[in-house]
Amino acid sequence: MSHLIRPIRPDEWPAAKELRLMALRDPVAHLAFLETYEEALARPDSFWRERAEGAAEGAAAARQLIAEGPDGSWAGTLTVLVEVPGTTDWAGFTVERKQGHVVGVFVRPEQRGTGLAEALFAAGLEWAWDRGAERVRLIVHEDNARARALYRKVGFAPSGVTVPLTADSGESELELVIERP
Repeated sequence: MSHLIRPIRPDEWPAAKELRLMALRDPVAHLAFLETYEEALARPDSFWRERAEGAAEGAAAARQLIAEGPDGSWAGTLTVLVEVPGTTDWAGFTVERKQGHVVGVFVRPEQRGTGLAEALFAAGLEWAWDRGAERVRLIVHEDNARARALYRKVGFAPSGVTVPLTADSGESELELVIERP
């Protein structure tokens, strides 16, 4: 693989914004992300700067990793958030142990199947384990078969936790986890 897996730098917020906007145009974005392209596009540059700073190299609570090609282009991304016991997660559940939470997984369509996603996950898991995470989790829409297959391939398994997407949609998301080795 000719790509370098590395954390973003705070000043790379324009590239992080561009990759996120591309991800939100993916045909299954409505199943994979909790925002729309239009919502993200409307955000001010200050939002993107703060987001990059909070997940860049040296940040303690989150890490955004990218797969950078030899020409400097970004082919994929993955972010890991650190969740600590006693806090409440995005779905309203109490976090019971220190864990990583993978979000924002995206690989450009032309790079899928090349091992980039697996490399991003390996680096993200290593970062979470180095921060003392006991497990790493992610939430995936029940109908997102492509993502679920990838997550199984890199070692995630269903925890049995199901999160309703909205109270009236009848759709659910599934928690998948990987325990610390």
